[in-house]
Amino acid sequence: MISIETLFVLFCVGLTAGVVDAIAGGGGLLTFPTLLIAGLSPVQALATNKIQALASVASSAHRYTQSGALEKITIRMKLIASTVGAGLGALAVSLFDSRLLTKLAPVMLIGIALFFLFTHSRRYEIRRRLLSENTFALAAALPIGFYDGFFGPGTGSIYATAFVILLARDLTTATGESKILNTAGSFVAAFVFLWSGAIVWSAAIAMSTGGILGGQLGAHLAIKFGPSFIRMALVLVSIALAIHLLAEQL
Repeated sequence: MISIETLFVLFCVGLTAGVVDAIAGGGGLLTFPTLLIAGLSPVQALATNKIQALASVASSAHRYTQSGALEKITIRMKLIASTVGAGLGALAVSLFDSRLLTKLAPVMLIGIALFFLFTHSRRYEIRRRLLSENTFALAAALPIGFYDGFFGPGTGSIYATAFVILLARDLTTATGESKILNTAGSFVAAFVFLWSGAIVWSAAIAMSTGGILGGQLGAHLAIKFGPSFIRMALVLVSIALAIHLLAEQL
């Protein structure tokens, strides 16, 4: 039985993580350790965290969609590809060793941080797109979705970077579209864990409530303050995630 005080802490952490997730991703850096501290087993913490992640990212995706900043017509094929990729990734968890991705993920995240740190915002916002929308779905959304279902950390940052480099999206739009594709991956993962019996629903509801509010607030801040604000958030979160993953390997 989780105490009222602990549930309130989980709500506050979910709120904070929702803000972080909506802007740059990486809220799991806060939520997963907090669930472990609250007394959940690693399996329970992982399953419960997936419910919170789905609520948070779906909330921010809805806020971005309402803002009118997204290209709704072009998102459908990418959404399908992302969902298929996440499903295949979730199925592959039991078949393949994730240690390779554990080693590669920090390298990718550091690369993302360096890209946004040293590339001027105007420079990457006026580039010509390198792929068509449908080609992007197969060449980028599908494999990134697989990564999301199979491993996950930094998926939002990877999606945003791909949108900027390959489709020449402005960073606000790229972040919004990333949240929609993230929602697909989180839904698949949550569905898998729904049948595991490992979800602690009192903790999941408390964190998800905070995550929904945080997702709305984070998306509002990202839309209001624009690419420069998102860019620095992506840099900081990518570096933090990279350090966290590297520390786990020591």
